Amino acid sequence: MSGRTRISDWPPLPNMLEGAIFHRDTLGSRQPILPGAINWMTAGKGIAHSERSEADTRNIERRMLALQNWVALPLDKEEADPAFIHYPADTLPTVTDVGVEARVLVGVAFGARSPVQAQSETLYLDIRLETGQSIPLPHEVAERAIYVLDGRIDIAGDVFDPARLLLFRPDDRITVRALARSHLIVLGGDPLEGPRHIWWNFVSSRLDRIEAAKADWKANRFGQVVDETEFIPLPK
Repeated sequence: MSGRTRISDWPPLPNMLEGAIFHRDTLGSRQPILPGAINWMTAGKGIAHSERSEADTRNIERRMLALQNWVALPLDKEEADPAFIHYPADTLPTVTDVGVEARVLVGVAFGARSPVQAQSETLYLDIRLETGQSIPLPHEVAERAIYVLDGRIDIAGDVFDPARLLLFRPDDRITVRALARSHLIVLGGDPLEGPRHIWWNFVSSRLDRIEAAKADWKANRFGQVVDETEFIPLPK
């Protein structure tokens, strides 16, 4: 794609789509998340965090919409030190053409590179298409999917409406055409080594590590989230 045409009445909408929320964690991070920004938290060997509306906004009627994506760590990074990095909206590149806008949130696509520091090859795009416009799906990573947030799209004669997650084979060459004004999230990456297990908020390649995390949580060994006093018990 090329050109500089922006869809000016569509604000940038990646991780935080609409509204605002405040992040705190056991590293001491305090960060508001506004539309267009990304918070990239690496759990590693363990972190606790909260994402809440600020107290002075909780009685105000408003819309809030966000996407929270979990990205598995490579085996050699699973016990890395936890980390938190905030990327403001204006640090994330946007590639535009007539009736097309693609924000490169993580990874490389359409000649643009995101500054987000992922631990493995990852692709995360926020794409808006005007009616009748098309865009090719990048194929540099093996695993790719599209989540349809809004609109209606056509892929090789098949039509898809919102709230659909579409998975593709590594060798598929995909072009997406908008049948209505559409908003898409593209997710992808290269395969990691073996399966991952998930229980509540704990993810690991090892079941015994998840059991250890349960014991650490129950004993309150994850540390205290800054400015927070609430403790959420381990689910039964």
